[in-house]
Amino acid sequence: MHKAAKKLVSAFLFCVLTLTLAPAVFGAEPPVDAQSGEGQLNHSTSSEPLVQETLKGQIEARARELERINEELERTQKSLDTTKGERVSLQNELQRLEYATNQLKLNIRADEVSISKLGLELRALSFDISDIESATKSKRSAIVQVFRLLQRSSDVSPLIVFLRNESLADGVLEAQALSDLNTQLAVDIGSLRTLQGELAEKLDDASVKKDAVTRHRKNLENRTSIVQDQTRTRQVLLTETKSKESEYAKQVAELQKLQQEIAEEIESLDAELRTKIDPSLLPAARPGVLALPVDPPLVTQKYGSTKFAQTAYPGKWHNGTDFRAPLGTPIVAAESGRVAAVGDQDSFKGCYRGAYGKFIVINHNNNLTTLYAHLSRQAVRVGEEVTRGQLIGYSGSTGYATGAHLHFTVFAQPTFYMGPSRVCGTMPFGGDLNPERYL
Repeated sequence: MHKAAKKLVSAFLFCVLTLTLAPAVFGAEPPVDAQSGEGQLNHSTSSEPLVQETLKGQIEARARELERINEELERTQKSLDTTKGERVSLQNELQRLEYATNQLKLNIRADEVSISKLGLELRALSFDISDIESATKSKRSAIVQVFRLLQRSSDVSPLIVFLRNESLADGVLEAQALSDLNTQLAVDIGSLRTLQGELAEKLDDASVKKDAVTRHRKNLENRTSIVQDQTRTRQVLLTETKSKESEYAKQVAELQKLQQEIAEEIESLDAELRTKIDPSLLPAARPGVLALPVDPPLVTQKYGSTKFAQTAYPGKWHNGTDFRAPLGTPIVAAESGRVAAVGDQDSFKGCYRGAYGKFIVINHNNNLTTLYAHLSRQAVRVGEEVTRGQLIGYSGSTGYATGAHLHFTVFAQPTFYMGPSRVCGTMPFGGDLNPERYL
């Protein structure tokens, strides 16, 4: 066989072997359902243009609905923002709870629509994958035919080709035909490799979408529970205040005094621990040491002696960075590590709405410790190993918070400890660092 033909045959055999092993490499695909996002990706039905066009229309309809939901979410957020500037009253607090709950319900609807849209996209992908597999099968058959023709002429020299023909013209035509077969084999093998790449891309895309379905399902489940919690919070507020503004005003005055006392306790210990930070034990300050714990990362209060801290905290110091995070926003670990603490300070009667509320603390291998506070729900346990970017909880307004957000503190790990507080049970204390130096 000619050297060029042998190279092409080797390339062909490589493609055949790779495609044969593709299912083992990429894994079997679970079923895909248009509504749930689960179902069989590979199917026996043909990818009819009408069905594909219908799927495209349904996907576009879901995309438009998501746009409408996002617009409504923006309007709800603006309504929430206006309540922050209004005077403290029972009516305003009830209105804030209503806005936050409505916003959460919109996010639940967004999860439902996203799951449906992803399911349709997975079904559309299944048609693409089926088409690629069909084209691959046809291309392999064509290559086999060319390969067989080349094999028949593999042991015939160019001289024999000319001698066995009655005329020189016939010999030239046969030689040209052999050359064309070599060219065709090269083209077909190139096409086969292209199909192989397209198949890998489609399977990767399907895997990403299935992961997204799982994520939205988890958000849907947890956000539904948070709505129930909000309903209970509203009922407790009405019961404790007897639906009277005077009772609420009395509670607020007592709460503000409690918040000041707890904030002073935290700052007095944190300030001392800041003086014991050894920079040589910490990672060099640079962006990317820690991942952003929330998306999008909109900062509402910076670290340190902020304008709000000057009037709100006795020590006039904010020991972390606050991010805007509407109720039920997913919160992720800023770095891999072990969960050191999972607490709910609102469960202590004397600490309700006085400190960090529901919080999570994670110790990292780089000598940093991160605190995530004011959560509505936690999704990890003490001692659990977490990875960078892993879901750990959902934002809320538990503890000392005027609205739903994420309070994110970074401690120098050698100075960090969990210790008893005056009324809030076990409290996280430590030498705090500016989070923005590491994010």
